[in-house]
Amino acid sequence: MLFSATANALHIIGGVFSYECNGGGNYTFTMKMYRDCASIGAGFDDPAGFAIYKENANGTFTELTTIFRSPDIIAGIDPEDNPCINIPQNVCVQEGIYTFNYTFTDWPSATSYHISYQRCCRNSTISNIQVPDQVGATFTIELTPASQLLCNNSPVFNAFPPVAICVNQPLAFDHSATDAEGDQLVYEFCAPFIGGGQGGPGGNCTAVQPNPACPPPYSTVTFINPPYSPLNPMGGSPQVTINPQTGMITGTPATQGQFVVGICVKEFRNGQLLSIIRRDFQFNVVVCDQLVDANLTTPGLVSVGPDYFLTTCYDLDIPFQNLSTNNSFVDSVQWEFDVNGTTQIFTTWDALMHFPEAGQYEGRLVVNPGSLCNDTANIHVEIYPEVLADFDYDYDTCVAGPVSFLDRSAVLGAGQLTKWRWTLEPGIVDSIQQNPVHVYEVPGTTNVRLEVEDAYGCKDDTIRAVVYQPVPAIIFVKPNDTVSCAPATIFFNNKSSPLDSNYDINWSFGDGGTGTEISPSHTYQDTGLFDVRLEITSPIGCYTDTTFSQLVRVLAPPVANFSFDPTNPDNFNPEVDFNNLSTNAAYSDWYVDGQLVAQVPDFTYSFPDTGLHEVKLIVVHPEKCLDTLIQYVDVVPKVTYYLPNAFTPNNDAVNDIFTGTGFTRGVRDFDLAIWDRYGQKVFETKKIDEPWNGQIGNSGKAALAGVYTYIVTFTGPRGEPFKYRGFATLVR
Repeated sequence: MLFSATANALHIIGGVFSYECNGGGNYTFTMKMYRDCASIGAGFDDPAGFAIYKENANGTFTELTTIFRSPDIIAGIDPEDNPCINIPQNVCVQEGIYTFNYTFTDWPSATSYHISYQRCCRNSTISNIQVPDQVGATFTIELTPASQLLCNNSPVFNAFPPVAICVNQPLAFDHSATDAEGDQLVYEFCAPFIGGGQGGPGGNCTAVQPNPACPPPYSTVTFINPPYSPLNPMGGSPQVTINPQTGMITGTPATQGQFVVGICVKEFRNGQLLSIIRRDFQFNVVVCDQLVDANLTTPGLVSVGPDYFLTTCYDLDIPFQNLSTNNSFVDSVQWEFDVNGTTQIFTTWDALMHFPEAGQYEGRLVVNPGSLCNDTANIHVEIYPEVLADFDYDYDTCVAGPVSFLDRSAVLGAGQLTKWRWTLEPGIVDSIQQNPVHVYEVPGTTNVRLEVEDAYGCKDDTIRAVVYQPVPAIIFVKPNDTVSCAPATIFFNNKSSPLDSNYDINWSFGDGGTGTEISPSHTYQDTGLFDVRLEITSPIGCYTDTTFSQLVRVLAPPVANFSFDPTNPDNFNPEVDFNNLSTNAAYSDWYVDGQLVAQVPDFTYSFPDTGLHEVKLIVVHPEKCLDTLIQYVDVVPKVTYYLPNAFTPNNDAVNDIFTGTGFTRGVRDFDLAIWDRYGQKVFETKKIDEPWNGQIGNSGKAALAGVYTYIVTFTGPRGEPFKYRGFATLVR
């Protein structure tokens, strides 16, 4: 098979692979390749060789075939046809489209298929990768097992990248793709693959046209870093980036040149990765000659194409700033405004326009008026009438009551007010009524703000200081308790309003005690009924008072007391009777070791364990006053231990062993030793549950029948020593 070009061809500027699943293992593959038609390199390969590999389970690859195809379409792609931009004449791009079908016999497969094409070389003028004229490109697509199983179609990019990008001008290119099944697509910049080299035609990986294309994995281009990288292929200020959800490429390229950029779109379905489509492309960042463009700005201005709209609330002096471009092509400018039938003209670059009154006005900015190279921006101005906010207020200065507010705001001209916002308390919009009434709980000076708005959205506001210091209309005192036990500390919550620390406060608590706090606490030491009196004087001299007759009643407190029997219980007699001896108590709560065990006057309790136990009695007065008494009960741990006087180790399962019995919980340092009548020790153990089986040392020969002497020693739970001595008869 012959190739159309054998020379080193500096022409590749990108490409992309996609596929369609036709069912039954048959696929249609499409490769779009892009070349710089202004370069000195060769044209599109005719035919081009597409190698098909199957991935093996061990990670190696088997070549299935190489398909040779001529380009179906070769077409030039013109730069953006924009009369306001002059693209350099040496920017030229062609697209070659190759399409072929292939049927996989092992389908769906448990491993991936890879379809690849490789070609050298890239342009030597590329700015962001190393030795660009010595590396080519690999355009490849992978059919993953998941994609095969679903007969999935790959995403397809919607638009061709811009042929030329203007340096130092914002870029906004929609590089999104469409997926036939509506799968989730995630976009990112990635490193393009390299392929081929300068080794001439042939079948090796360094050939200009590798035949077949070499199998994966593929190396990536080496970016000149800093400043470039796969995720930052162009730099820029702000940096050129791609939105992972939308595929929108934005940023402002700051360096003129040619840049290799890789765009990867990952296709997911239900969180599973199906495919990765790679577009490898060369972006040309050039100096664009932009012709004149009439443009202006001022605060609040909105542009819709060549029309600019400004609505303002009684701002009669409006500065218009001229932002027209390109200055080198602008010979003159002219501002024109129609004011009540008279045209006012300015020929300065910027214009400060004074309008006589509210109303609607038309104007325009003309760049290069009378020239073939001109542009016009239409200006529409609407000035609304002035709004003025104002109000009054009124209230009884000595007796607390509501404050009435009266709106006196106005619109100076046609129009009417539609909204009112009153800030009657700090930080709170208290009312949207026109004339609100407000009750202040706290006296003092409050800055009240009124904001008004008319039907056009024009606003004004005003602030006035409202001084409010009457005495409370009703003295309202809420003590936290009115019946309690001595000593009783009562908190008198003064809920009278308005009231603050600037008022004179005088309390009489009925037992000779007094206070000057707004809400004091007072302790009654004696029992009895007490009157409480409160006097209040405002900062401007208004006075009020109230006496609360027999407001507080103080009773004798409860006293907790109890006895118990027996006073020295033990683990064999753990039951104890508790006798309640308390006075002035209506309820009793008994706690043992922190747990509530009874709510009766007297009760009996059986302690589940030995040791020192806390017994607490809490008694409650009918008025909920409390008293508490804690005593401790010591349950003594006692030990019993008994040994038999004879045993018969004849293996009849009856009295075969010699061992002790009894209650030995908590015993330590146990020792049992047994001697024969000759003084020889025949058995000893430190384990209280280990018996003597009648053999020497429990494992030797059988001991003779006869009488043996034993000694038992151990330490009790509280360290008390125990010692037992006796005789044991061994019967055979």
